Amino acid sequence: MSDSSVQDMNLETAYSAVSDLYKGTDVDIHEACKQMRDKAPVYEGNFIAQFGVPTNAGIHQDSRPNYAVFRYNDVMSILRDADTYTSGFIARGFGEAFDGLTILAMDGEQHRNVRTLLQPTFMPATVNKWRERIDEVIRRDFIRPLVDKKKGNLMEFGLGFPIRIMYALMGFPEDDPEKYRKYAAWALAMVGGNQIDPDKLQDARATAHQAGKALYDAINEIVVERRAGGSEGDDLIGRLLRAEHEGRMLNDHEVVTFCRMLLPAAGETTTRTLSTVLAMMFNTPGLLDRVRDDRSLVSPLINETTRYEPVATFKVREVAKDVELHGVKIEKGSFVQCMVTSANRDESVFENPDEFNIDRRQKPSFGFGFGPHMCIGQFVAKLELNCAVNAILDLLPNIRLDPDKPAPVIQGAQLREAKEVHVIWD
Repeated sequence: MSDSSVQDMNLETAYSAVSDLYKGTDVDIHEACKQMRDKAPVYEGNFIAQFGVPTNAGIHQDSRPNYAVFRYNDVMSILRDADTYTSGFIARGFGEAFDGLTILAMDGEQHRNVRTLLQPTFMPATVNKWRERIDEVIRRDFIRPLVDKKKGNLMEFGLGFPIRIMYALMGFPEDDPEKYRKYAAWALAMVGGNQIDPDKLQDARATAHQAGKALYDAINEIVVERRAGGSEGDDLIGRLLRAEHEGRMLNDHEVVTFCRMLLPAAGETTTRTLSTVLAMMFNTPGLLDRVRDDRSLVSPLINETTRYEPVATFKVREVAKDVELHGVKIEKGSFVQCMVTSANRDESVFENPDEFNIDRRQKPSFGFGFGPHMCIGQFVAKLELNCAVNAILDLLPNIRLDPDKPAPVIQGAQLREAKEVHVIWD
């Protein structure tokens, strides 16, 4: 792909390409995992291969022994123990488009230091200051323009608003929405470099690297301008420009790199989660009326959806030393696939786990990950989702599924979503 083609990238096209890459086969991932929970706690082999989707190990997945775990306690203990089950291999797989510099691929002290730098921007104390602004943007720019149409696919606005909000929180200029839509397309193209089809691999990687360079250059321009302007602001860029790291200030390259490593997840995973939240709200009998009448149920709706239908269905870790799980010896350097979508429906932990029930007693689940690598943006995502659901119910009276369109269907072996949520309102 030429540089001009990268410059012409379209956000919707880039998003669809990633969705197609991770949709995979028609194998029912929930049923496949349930069978394994019943049979054996540890699967010896590449369990994910049957779904035809990439892992963060990229093409290296098949070069090592693979194992998979399905039960709640096993997944929790592995994701919690980042010293034994490490993530550095991601730098040689998914992370190649980032020159290996992504927080997902960091371990130990490096990960703790970088996380300490980035985390304050995304903690509730900071995020909650944005509530009114987030709510205003969603209502003014995304929902109110729909009101007079009386019908539509809610996912047509679902891609735009999380990107706009997350990029503002990170410190990108808000006066040119098309710019950060282009940045988001480049970030998605970097994700698309994690290709497993050998016939597409070379082109996908070339595109990912070109998109990565374009994104780096764009962020660098903003960072240089912000530093020259005094490095003010409570956003991520402002905080990083003022931060001290290991006894010194961060240079521009480090600030740009830290920002770029977060952008591929900045928005599109929230879009997918919104689609599953809406699908469950509209498809579950009686639930729409309950949530519409009692908005305190929006948060339980979001929490139960991320348990029942997590967007990311698995996490992969590399074993840093020889271990033994349930009598199975796993040698150093092996990959362990943690099937979080299985753990979230473990019958020994969740009563009637295949039932969608927003009234269930909340227990930790893995929709936003777990342990040291838990999603850094989860509080932003939950706030955005809460504001979006409330805005939809407030501004689109008597909203309901469009009887002339198919009901939303959640699909995908990884990065699960409902592509369309067609509704009508009065």
